[in-house]
Formats: sequence, C-alpha cells, structure tokens
Amino acid sequence: QVLEPKIIDLNAILDSLNPMLRRLIGEDIELQTVKAQGLGFVRADPAQLEQVVLNLIVNARDAMPRGGRVTIETANVTLGEDYASIHPETAPGPHVMLAVSDTGVGMTPEVREKIFEPFFTTKEVGQGSGLGLATVYGIVKQTGGSIWVYSEPGLGTTFKVYLPQILGEVAASEETLPSRKIRGTETILVVEDEAEVRELARRILESAGYRVTVAANAGEALAEAERIGASFQLLLTDVVMPKMNGKELSERLCRLCPSLKVLFTSGYPDNAIAHHGVLEPGTEYLAKPFGPQDLLRRVREVLDSPAPKRTGL
Repeated sequence: QVLEPKIIDLNAILDSLNPMLRRLIGEDIELQTVKAQGLGFVRADPAQLEQVVLNLIVNARDAMPRGGRVTIETANVTLGEDYASIHPETAPGPHVMLAVSDTGVGMTPEVREKIFEPFFTTKEVGQGSGLGLATVYGIVKQTGGSIWVYSEPGLGTTFKVYLPQILGEVAASEETLPSRKIRGTETILVVEDEAEVRELARRILESAGYRVTVAANAGEALAEAERIGASFQLLLTDVVMPKMNGKELSERLCRLCPSLKVLFTSGYPDNAIAHHGVLEPGTEYLAKPFGPQDLLRRVREVLDSPAPKRTGL
C-alpha cells in the first residue's frame, strides 16, 4: 500500500481511538490501557497505524466469546544484537513497542505458525476473511517494524509490534550501563522450553560470570536440582510450560531450598500476566523478548533483594 508517513506519538493515536475501541469490544470485555511516559516517536502512516490497532483489538475480541480483558501497552525498548540474531527480520536499536494482550482461548503452535498468512482463519465460514492479521503484518513490515506473537491454548495471546524509534530520546540507554555493575558469580537454574531462548539466556548469563544450568522443562529442572543438591541461588523460569508450569516448579524447588530466589519470564506483558491467574501481583517478572541488559539487570536486582520469607513450605 502507498503510505503517507509522519512523525507521530503512538500514545496520541491510542487516545484518539479509545472511544471507538470501547464500543468495538462490547460490554462484556474490559479494556485496560497502560501507556509509557516519555514514549519515543515513530515514523508511520497514522491511518495505517490505526488500522493495526483496530485489527489487533478485533482479533482479541473474537478470541473471547465469553468476555474477558484486553490490555494495550506501550513502551520504549531497545532490541539488542542477540535478539536480532535469532529474529532476522528485526533490526537492533531503540524501538517503540505496542502490545495487545487478551485473556481468550489462545492458539496452538500449529495455528500460531500460520496466523499471518493471507486468508488463513480459524473462524467459521462467513465470520472472517483471514486478512486482518495479514494486513497488520504487511503494514508493520512496510513501516520498517516487526511483529511477534506469544500464545498458549487457554491462556490468551499477546501481539507485540516493534517500530523503530526516531527523534525521541530513550532515557539512559540500558546498553550503555557499565557491565561490571550487573555481573555476578552465583549459580542460576534456567528453565525454558524454547531452545533458542534457553540458549540465549545461558549465553548472556555465562558471559556475565554466572554459573548456569539449563533445563527444557520442569522434570529436567527437578532432576538437576537433585543431582547437584539444589545449590542454586536463582531460578529463572518460563511461566507457561507443559505438564508443570513455572509457578508449580518454583514451589517444589523452594521446598528443597527455602532461600532460593525466583524470576519468572513470559511472552505476556507484566500488566497482563497476573490476569491469567498464574502469578500473584508483585511477583518478580521479566517479559519476553528480553535483551542482554534487561536480563542481567533483573537477575542482579532479584539476587540482591532481601531473602524471601516463606512459610508452610
């Protein structure tokens, strides 16, 4: 499509769309908007960007036939070289993120792989063209951005759109922080069922001096804990995993090691994850995808926090 790009504030776009979005989703769906302060600017066609938001909201609404919650979130993010290396369509550097999350039916991996294909739809005949998300993908790519989807059956879906940031200043770029301040020597157990993410986390943590043990699921993690005597200082675990989720795993490991500290990760934004009923509000949490400095900073913060007070374990 022919675009007419302008320098725009994504938060302003959301403000102008808010009345329409509330009418669009209906009374049985709650709409929550979490806008970052000092959000950077992007170069995009305002009408096309509005279409991206509307299509993502319609997709979220249709995934919640019995009602639920839609969360729209904006943020300044810096995508690192490591993230770009496993997502070739993404350029490293400062971006503005738009995330749309729902508490709907979610998607299987098979559906997720086809979600941006033109005319692909899971709706009944006559209820959808299968072009909504394909249109979103096309607009985002034409604008020079990228889109990432995270979904689990029964636990809803998050779409994250990354648009290159221009002219806006990102406060104190995390990539310039001295790495010596966020290094460590503690032992960390990383539990992640996605092999690329697991390897990325291991590489980042080991490069900062940590001793790292990795596991692809809760069963492997428990076996490693028994093998080395649960001598971990930190558990870094994905929230949603097959058979046993991250919260259940953390409870099992904390019985073996009451002083263990826990940092959860997930593709859902932290403003949406609590609404899935998996984690309690206030739980230490890092949203995926994360850059090296994001991971190292959060790991150091959790390790340096006061010892957890646990009872009844």
